[in-house]
Amino acid sequence: MKRKSTTGILLFLPLFLVFVMLTGFQGMAQSGETQPETPVKTGWKLGGVLPTITFDSDLGFQYGALVNLFNYGDGSRFPRYDHSLYFEVSRFTKGSGYNRFFYDSDQLIKGLRTTFDLSYITDPLMSFYGFNGYQSAYNPVFVDEEAGDDYISRAFYAHDRKMFRTKIDLQGRLSGDNLRWVSGFETYNFTAGSVDLEKLNKGKDEEDLLPEVPGLYDKYVAWGLISEEEARGGWLTYLKAGLSYDTRDNEPNPMSGVWSEVVFQVAPDFLVSGDGFGHAKASLTHRQYFTLIPNDLSLAYRLGLQKTIAGDAPFYIQPLVMTSFLRGNTSEGLGGSKSLRGILRNRIVGDGFAMGNVELRWKFIRFDIGKTNVYLGLNGFVDGGIIIDPIDLDLSLVPAEEREVHFDADKDALHLSAGAGLRIAINQNFVVAVDFGKAFDERDGNTGFYIGLNYLF
Repeated sequence: MKRKSTTGILLFLPLFLVFVMLTGFQGMAQSGETQPETPVKTGWKLGGVLPTITFDSDLGFQYGALVNLFNYGDGSRFPRYDHSLYFEVSRFTKGSGYNRFFYDSDQLIKGLRTTFDLSYITDPLMSFYGFNGYQSAYNPVFVDEEAGDDYISRAFYAHDRKMFRTKIDLQGRLSGDNLRWVSGFETYNFTAGSVDLEKLNKGKDEEDLLPEVPGLYDKYVAWGLISEEEARGGWLTYLKAGLSYDTRDNEPNPMSGVWSEVVFQVAPDFLVSGDGFGHAKASLTHRQYFTLIPNDLSLAYRLGLQKTIAGDAPFYIQPLVMTSFLRGNTSEGLGGSKSLRGILRNRIVGDGFAMGNVELRWKFIRFDIGKTNVYLGLNGFVDGGIIIDPIDLDLSLVPAEEREVHFDADKDALHLSAGAGLRIAINQNFVVAVDFGKAFDERDGNTGFYIGLNYLF
């Protein structure tokens, strides 16, 4: 497939930086060292009580409601909080749904940081592009209704998935305030299957109906690339252990410091449904933050490596990106709003991957609305990832004509995207995020636009 030119992207980044400089001068007059000190918050405060109206290119418009409460205690640690409670019930126009409660505190148990997550996430059009990145071909005409005879279905690269998740993580000090041990467990129950075309077609006009044809997921099951035993989902429990080294000056948007962690997760055979799906994964992540202009401009980067180190993981858990702290509703990829912005969601799935993100972050204006502190920020970014350990695929049951269409014998190559974003931060801890990213290669899609919460890392 012809590779799309990246000239437009390379020109876009410097133009974005010029825009930041031009719009930032007024903000700098209200920021930096001349900015009055942010008033300290105490007790319980609302970080956000919002109707959830966001957008994700992969999921559609999101609607619903969320509440985020912070307890700052006596204010001596502000902007650090003692307790955070997050509630969300929302739906997307493409059918997905989030039902989530999340709790975070380093004061519930003295000496320990405790996080708890309880979520039920539904996705009737969960992205599925196969395994091993570019070794699985993406053909955009298959989902393009204007492509004539080449069009198959808008749901061709999708399957139905429901996920129930319970997650408890603990961190305690090993040495000083920075080096910590990490432990915990997380239980998942997945229900997977073909796209429910009857449900999605209900009430639609004839010209809008999804064709009743098999998708890529159905083909993978028929070809034995996804076994019958794992095709319908299952449950598993991970036991977690690791180390974390954290010197960040502020968690929501650090201006300096590092945050590095190594995490091991083990799902023994007796904690995984089905035979032979016990496995272990390891993850190494390093994040670093540099101040370029005090209080206002910083450079941040993240490098990650994840690998299945023992056993065979079922297909439904492979998109999981391991972390000691869940910053959003999901941590999956690579590709999409939480990993490689502008690249198709879950485009890059394998037994091992490497990834990286670089961001330039500018808080260009600060102001108060009543007693609420607000700052606006701009960021430019480059994201990248690659499969380093592919999933073994036996293509013997794949017809020759299908093999030519859906698979590529070449090894995976670096997937790249770049773009820009806006941040709106309330009392420094509640951050609304808007990002636009563009893939460098048309085999990864085209563009992605996302409205959500928090900095990426």
